[in-house]
Amino acid sequence: MDVAVLAASMTPFGDREAWVNELATEAALACLDGAGVEPAALDHLYLSNMASGEFEGQTGVMNALAHDIGAVPAYAQRVGQTSASGGAGLYAAWQSVASGASEMTLLVGAEKMTHQTTGEAGDVIASLTHPTEYAHGVTLPSFAGLAARQYLDRFDAPRESLAHIAVKNHDNARKNPNAQFRKEIDIETALASPMVADPLRLYDYCPVTDGSAALLFCPASVARQYTDDFVLLSGVAGATDTHVVHERDDPTWMSAVAQSGEQAFEMAGIGPEEVDIAELHDMVTLLEALQLEAFGFAERGEGWQYAMDGTTTLDGELPVNTSGGLKARGHPLGATGVAQAVEIYQQLMGTAGKRQVEAEVGLTCNVGGFGNCVTSAVLEAAE
Repeated sequence: MDVAVLAASMTPFGDREAWVNELATEAALACLDGAGVEPAALDHLYLSNMASGEFEGQTGVMNALAHDIGAVPAYAQRVGQTSASGGAGLYAAWQSVASGASEMTLLVGAEKMTHQTTGEAGDVIASLTHPTEYAHGVTLPSFAGLAARQYLDRFDAPRESLAHIAVKNHDNARKNPNAQFRKEIDIETALASPMVADPLRLYDYCPVTDGSAALLFCPASVARQYTDDFVLLSGVAGATDTHVVHERDDPTWMSAVAQSGEQAFEMAGIGPEEVDIAELHDMVTLLEALQLEAFGFAERGEGWQYAMDGTTTLDGELPVNTSGGLKARGHPLGATGVAQAVEIYQQLMGTAGKRQVEAEVGLTCNVGGFGNCVTSAVLEAAE
């Protein structure tokens, strides 16, 4: 069964006063309203959220959302897969429709983080690491620094190559009214920012963010009852890598990205050369380069060149992170994978405004941890 994305919405990302259920409700109602679908029409409701219990002391968020938007008695489920929760929600929503279990499924991603200090939020995020690593104080920023040092040295890549990724994504975010950081930066500013984990600096990392996003799914036959213009979720797949990062043969190769991408491409019946636009998981600038290589867009050890030579800019051959990415759009954990798909939906529908590119096929990649788990998805404009 062809699974359609009937509508999409995204709230402003950043420091929001609203709490997680308010954020989720905001995105949910905007998405339903955009499609002209009543909440009572929902069969399934999924809420992608990593850590509402840890961040806010609140569980049962999926049931609260169903109540608050008037979707009772729809089946409601919280989808948690660390920072890949949004991508896992895409997979769950696709399964619910493709299986025939639901004719109208709403996926919402939401997270509230900024009320905690950076240290407190970082500790919650670090809890996704292996308990032995966590006990020794390992964090995702430190993993990224170690991997970046190995990558830059191994492939003789200049340090400014990663700064180009940050500059590109900030420039894209300037054109996104919902992005957290809508300001221009230059290479010198990125390279002069405070050191976080050598060789990575502040502007290599994404921020702590509040926000929400939503997508409405149904069979393509049902979508045509509402509109002739919609998007198909034509391929989706997930994969995992070792939970202990130092057990990997090569920490600069994202095998779960490669495996999930290969499966998603096979399901969609396309290859990477047919992708026009991609939203990749740039929790840190290095990851954009590593994912370009794992998907087969770039040769091994050459992903760092793409932002420098313009391949991944808005007017390049393969625009990447037109939304601003996690780096500048923001990274509200459970909402990120959903927001990536919202950006691709808007691009394929021609509603992306100043950041609009020409695209018929788009790709999303949502990563948990440092490649511990990954969901990749292919979206295409319906003919």
